[in-house]
Amino acid sequence: MTSNTQTAQSAVSYPRRFLRLPQVEELTGFKRSHIYNLMKAGSFPASVKLGLRAVAWDSHAIEQWQKERLVNSNQTSN
Repeated sequence: MTSNTQTAQSAVSYPRRFLRLPQVEELTGFKRSHIYNLMKAGSFPASVKLGLRAVAWDSHAIEQWQKERLVNSNQTSN
């Protein structure tokens, strides 16, 4: 990677992976019930079913959601 490419990456960029609920809670600062309420309202990325009793979230979808919140926050404060 060149130094230009490295500086262009987001500080919160990370490799694509599945995030389990505790990781999503840590990244967003939200608790389980709020995350599921936002999902129900269509305001948060949907979870992906991994198995009979396991769900996870796409890390890129969560990162994109965070970026959108920052853009919206900056637009409303201007």
